[in-house]
Order: sequence, then C-alpha cells, then structure tokens
Amino acid sequence: MDMVNFIFSFEMAKGLIWATAEDLARNRGKVLSLYRQLLRSLSSPNLPLTWAARQAKKAEVRAIFMQASEERSLHNIEDLIDVAEYSLSLLRKGEIPKYIL
Repeated sequence: MDMVNFIFSFEMAKGLIWATAEDLARNRGKVLSLYRQLLRSLSSPNLPLTWAARQAKKAEVRAIFMQASEERSLHNIEDLIDVAEYSLSLLRKGEIPKYIL
C-alpha cells in the first residue's frame, strides 16, 4: 500500500477532515462577510489607532485571509471563523485584539 492510499484510508477511518468543494462554497459567504466586517471595524473612530496603525492592522487582516484562502482543512477553516468572530467582537467593543486573527 503506497503512502497516499494509506493516508486516504486512515483519514476515511477517522472521518473526512478535508474540505470538499461544497464545504468551501458553504463557508465562502461567511468568510467574506467576516473579512469585510473586520476591515470595516478597523475603520471605526472608537478605536484608539492612528491612521498608519489602522492601515497596518488592515494589511495584517488581508495577509491572513489571503494565506487562509488556500486552506483546505475543515478544522482550520472553522478555527479561522471562530477567531475572526472573536476578534470582531472585541473590535466592536472598542478593544484592539493583540493579534487580529
């Protein structure tokens, strides 16, 4: 048994963890919405950030979501959504998360 078949058999035995096209399509709207909300929240005048700091945080969010766009693991996609929602809740309270995501 070659390595690919072994890994596939092992993954099937413990449950499918890789995202299918349907999973990606299902999460796409939620992820895009969170991305837009995070960028919008960083523009809030309630946050004690300078213009340059706001732009740096927005660039950080863009980089994280750009990197995460290649993600195919269901668990990692769920983690990204959870952390984005938590960061968004802090931003809405006027707090700055140490790490945006």
